[in-house]
Amino acid sequence: MGSMGFKVLVFGLFLVNVAVLCNGGSTSTFVRSVEKAVDMPLDSDVFAVPSGYNAPQQVHITQGDLEGKAVIVSWVTEDEPGSSKVRYWSENSKQKKIAKGIFVTYRYFNYSSGYIHHCTIKNLEHNTKYYYEVGITHTTRQFWFVTPPQVGPDVPYTFGLIGDLGQSFDSNKTLTHYEKNPTKGQTVLFVGDLSYADNYPNHDNVRWDTWARFVERSVAYQPWIWVAGNHEIDFAPEIGETVPFKPYSHRYHVPYKASNSTQPFWYSIKRASAHIIVLASYSAYGKYTPQYKWLEQELPKVNRTETPWLIVLMHSPWYNSYNYHYMEGESMRVMYEPWFVQYKVDVVFAGHVHAYERSERVSNVAYNIVNGICTPVKDQSAPVYITIGDGGNLEGLATNMTEPQPAYSAYREASFGHAIFDIKNRTHAYYAWHRNQDGYAVEADKMWFFNRFWHPIDDSTTHSSH
Repeated sequence: MGSMGFKVLVFGLFLVNVAVLCNGGSTSTFVRSVEKAVDMPLDSDVFAVPSGYNAPQQVHITQGDLEGKAVIVSWVTEDEPGSSKVRYWSENSKQKKIAKGIFVTYRYFNYSSGYIHHCTIKNLEHNTKYYYEVGITHTTRQFWFVTPPQVGPDVPYTFGLIGDLGQSFDSNKTLTHYEKNPTKGQTVLFVGDLSYADNYPNHDNVRWDTWARFVERSVAYQPWIWVAGNHEIDFAPEIGETVPFKPYSHRYHVPYKASNSTQPFWYSIKRASAHIIVLASYSAYGKYTPQYKWLEQELPKVNRTETPWLIVLMHSPWYNSYNYHYMEGESMRVMYEPWFVQYKVDVVFAGHVHAYERSERVSNVAYNIVNGICTPVKDQSAPVYITIGDGGNLEGLATNMTEPQPAYSAYREASFGHAIFDIKNRTHAYYAWHRNQDGYAVEADKMWFFNRFWHPIDDSTTHSSH
């Protein structure tokens, strides 16, 4: 072989080695049959309007304060305002109390909303089952919820993860799969994109109503913690709608003032042993903006001896190896990633990309404009980034991945599903992702999380089998 041939061979071997080194974790071998996601017809039973005059519908709850002793109850009445009061009592008490709420309405293009009620029940006991009734004076409907344990470092708690849900047949499978998971989620962390009403002509707001009736079977009984996604923006100047987030902000109230936020799109709560920070991918986040200043003040407040688990929710992912929405989260990552490393965030959950992906613990904060260091590196102070925008909406799956799989990507798969984040104590949490195609107990991807503050050892899973 001549010297030129030898050089070509060496260079070829070098390229092969580079490819091997660059290749990250595993891309799932499971191939879901490619079927178009189809919306459930409007006469489906999941959209049924409850019977009775002025019956409350679209009942949903979320946390109503900073530490889990309050609940915001929301519902809609169609015929007339009716009562905005909630009657509630604990499982072990016959004494029934009344909380007073408010109602709001809005117009969007040619749509007029029903009467949207919001009522905050305060001063609840921790770790207690409560029954509550809405629709007092007309058609009364009864539901229940369980308050979380008192905030503390070794309090076990189980969160469900759902994102980008929509109202297709696949959406229904995802919600059913979550409900039937043997590991029972106690609260859903919902990472944005609810109804997809903006995918219909003139942002058909009837689809906000149908979606809320569809998810009532879960969210009337356990809190869903809301994140605003791009499908909640509803900014449509072509039809005269110039107020962003109008339907979402009228329908979904959150306890943002309790964490000193100035807007409902970014806020924080404590629940059991977790401090959860919600960020807004579609609100201003640059330096000196209200969101920036709030997060700058919020992160130092996190007390890891009280809430060891630091979880961040957002809609647009920072680390994403699909060819959909690629790099959309990049400018926000540049702004906030150094803080996430400094404060040792355990995990970041995002949606937006309609597929599943879990990263290694990586950071990309060394770059400056002259040093050329711009590749993510393993960093045990960094969070794991999980994209779980795979709820099942009618836009379908993101199946086109970047190749080769980058080193920061531990596992990826284009399937619909949900996940469970099961906190055991201050040092360990068990995480599992479940694809809709499997039996309820099957874990398609899983890992043990070791807490970054109390047990910061390497929890990489690149070489584990799936």
